[in-house]
Amino acid sequence: MLGDVTENIPGVSVLTDELLERIRDRAAGYDAANAFFAEDLDELAAVGYLKAFVPSSYGGLGMTLAEVAREQQRLAGAAPATALAVNMHLVWTGVAKVLRDRGDDTLDFLLREAGAGEVFGFGISEPGNDLVLFGSTTDAAPDPDGGYRFTGTKVFTSLSPAWTRLGVMGLDTASADAPKIVYGFVTRDAVDDGTVEIKDDWDTLGMRASQSNTTVLKGAHAPADRIIRRLDPGPNPDSLIFAIFANFELLLASVYAGIGERALEVAAETVQRRTSLRTGMNYAQDPDIRFRFASAAIEQDALAPQIHAVASDVDNLVNHGSMWFPKLVGVKIRATETARRVVDTAIRVSGGSSYFNRSELGRLYRDVLAGLFHPSDDESAHNTVANAWLGPLE
Repeated sequence: MLGDVTENIPGVSVLTDELLERIRDRAAGYDAANAFFAEDLDELAAVGYLKAFVPSSYGGLGMTLAEVAREQQRLAGAAPATALAVNMHLVWTGVAKVLRDRGDDTLDFLLREAGAGEVFGFGISEPGNDLVLFGSTTDAAPDPDGGYRFTGTKVFTSLSPAWTRLGVMGLDTASADAPKIVYGFVTRDAVDDGTVEIKDDWDTLGMRASQSNTTVLKGAHAPADRIIRRLDPGPNPDSLIFAIFANFELLLASVYAGIGERALEVAAETVQRRTSLRTGMNYAQDPDIRFRFASAAIEQDALAPQIHAVASDVDNLVNHGSMWFPKLVGVKIRATETARRVVDTAIRVSGGSSYFNRSELGRLYRDVLAGLFHPSDDESAHNTVANAWLGPLE
C-alpha cells in the first residue's frame, strides 16, 4: 500500500502482495453477491494463516499478537469483510496463546485442533445484551457428566458457513453455586443433529462476505472437557476475560486501521487522476483537498504504532494492572472512529464517483460503519476509561 505504515513495523509476514491482490480482486464480487469468501478462506488456510497463533509444536506459525495485528491490517486493506470474519477464528486462537503464555494450558486443546485444521467461530454476542461478557441471555443447563447444553440466540456469528468449532457462553442458574457464566465449545455436528440452527439472514449494508448469520442454540451440547470456565457474572479478573478483550479489541482495531489505510491509498490515486474543468489544475494541487487529505493522513498515522505498542505489551506480559481495559477499549474506539472519519474524507476528496456501488471507496464506506456496532461501544468505552481515571460514579 502507498505509505503503508505497517511496513516499518517488524515481524513475520505470511500474506504476500500477490495473495492480497487476488483477495482484493474477489472482494467486490463477494459484496455484490452477498456471498461468503470461500476462495479467500481456502487460500488463507493453504498458506497457514489460520494457524498464525498456533505454536510450531502443534503445526502452526507461532506468531505474536503484534505480528498478527500487522497482518490483519494488510488483509483488511485488501478485503475488510474477509479480515473481519477471519478475526473471529484468530481471536480464539489468540486467546489460547495469551493463556498459554501465562502458564494456563486450558485452551491447549484449541491450539492442537486449530493446528489440525479446525476453524473456530465466536458465538458470544446476543441481541440486546449490553453486558457482553459479564452476563448472558443464553441458558446453560448442566448435565450429570459436567457438560452443558446451551439454549439461546447468538448474533453476528462470523464464519457461519465454515466454522467447525463454536465458542459459546451462557448463564447457569441451576447449579448449587449459581449463577455462573459458562464458556464452552460445541462442534459442527450440532448443526446436523438440529441443536444448532444457522439462519440465512445476513443481508447487511456492509461486511457482507463475512456471512455473520444469526445462530440459534437449541440445547447444543458442550462436553465436560470442552467447558473452559465457570465465572461469576459481572466484571471479573479471570485471565480468560483479559485474553478475550485483548485479542478481540486489538485485532478488531487492526481491521479498521487497515480500512482507513486503504481508503487513503484509493483517494490519493483518485485525486491525482482528476482535473478541474474550472482551473485546469489536477485536484491533487487544490489547497483545500490537500488540507483535507493531510488531516486524514495525520489521524491515520497514529493507529498502527498504537496497535503495535499495546499488542507488544500483551506479548511481553507487561502488567498494566487496572489500566489494561482502558488501554484496550481506547485502541478499539480510536481505530474505528478514526477509520470512519478517514473514509469519509477520502470520499469527500474523491468526488461523486465514490457514491456508486461499484466504487471501492463506496464499499469501504459501508464496511467501516460496522465498527460502530462492535463492543466496546463508544459509551461503554468512555465509562471504562472514566472509571479507571476518576473512580466509579457515586
